[in-house]
Amino acid sequence: MITIKDVFEVYRQQINGVYDINETEALTLLVIAEVTGLSRASIKAFPERELTAEQADQIKNILTELKTGKPVQYILGITEFYGLPFKVNSFVLIPRPETEELVEWILSSGERLKAKGERFSILDIGTGSGCIAVSLKKNLSNVDVSAIDISEGALQTAKGNAQLNEVEVNFIHADILNIKPDNVFPKFNIIVSNPPYVTLEDKKQMHTSVTDFEPHTALFVPEHDPLIFYRAIADFALNNLIAEGLLYFEINENLGKQTVALLADKGFKNIELRKDMSGRDRMVKAEV
Repeated sequence: MITIKDVFEVYRQQINGVYDINETEALTLLVIAEVTGLSRASIKAFPERELTAEQADQIKNILTELKTGKPVQYILGITEFYGLPFKVNSFVLIPRPETEELVEWILSSGERLKAKGERFSILDIGTGSGCIAVSLKKNLSNVDVSAIDISEGALQTAKGNAQLNEVEVNFIHADILNIKPDNVFPKFNIIVSNPPYVTLEDKKQMHTSVTDFEPHTALFVPEHDPLIFYRAIADFALNNLIAEGLLYFEINENLGKQTVALLADKGFKNIELRKDMSGRDRMVKAEV
């Protein structure tokens, strides 16, 4: 029989080339927890525990996929974001920890608006898995949350995640670069977006687990116009935010100054550029 300790050893030997030692350890822990239903504390406390034949098979099959560089979240079909479960697949990007910081920032503004007792509304543009929209709705119950995406596959995934987390979000199929006249939107208090912002130059620095498996339409922008989505969303926000409404962006860390300049040129005020936990320019907030 195979034990938990054996699994750690096999995974360490087999995927060390794909991930570093710490990542390999974290991945192994995640896989064992997902397959066995055991807590991480229990896994670490009882390394001699034996796995069933079925569990051992599952763990072996997952290892085969991991060796191709496929992200563990896609293999397991689920991940965690802001303490909530989210289903993920090849239609959507895997939610990132820095996006949780963006949610945290929006929630601090949301709490202030909520304290005034007003009902208010939020729009998430390019929602993907729905991680931003669902997390905001879960934490701001009396807020109307809408979300748009160009991808039908992403919208289906996001709808499933809203159901999984028992929240109501209004999902809309639309292309922000080509808003149709029949797409009529109400005015929002907050608009948020984590749009595509990776240039081909950035792509060279990225792990193949991202470039080979995650949806390219949600990641990449033309080299000659990396702020194409920011420009379109800023224009949309000027028409669709209430007076003193707030616009939040997750941004390309190399284009912070340019993003701020773009918003200033369009007449936004109180523009704030914020760093993420790694000290990189990662978020912008602006007011109409």
